[in-house]
Amino acid sequence: MAAPVRDREALQRLSFLFQAAHWVLPHSPSLARFYCSTQRGAARRLVLRLAPSVKGAVCRRCCSLLLPGAGGRQRLRGGGSPAPC
Repeated sequence: MAAPVRDREALQRLSFLFQAAHWVLPHSPSLARFYCSTQRGAARRLVLRLAPSVKGAVCRRCCSLLLPGAGGRQRLRGGGSPAPC
């Protein structure tokens, strides 16, 4: 039997805000950024940890979603030579 979740409603709200940000991103990136900043503020206020996948999908500085092709860009660390064509 699993342990009871402490703040189930708060976690559901954080999940909803993240899903809403994904859904709204193609139509309004600023609204998606607002949802992500609201999610981060609520998690900080309630002293809840965000999942690592959520942390990696949101920019720490501007709270925008980091999805390749939609709201962000991926770069590889290292600076090695590019692959030959």
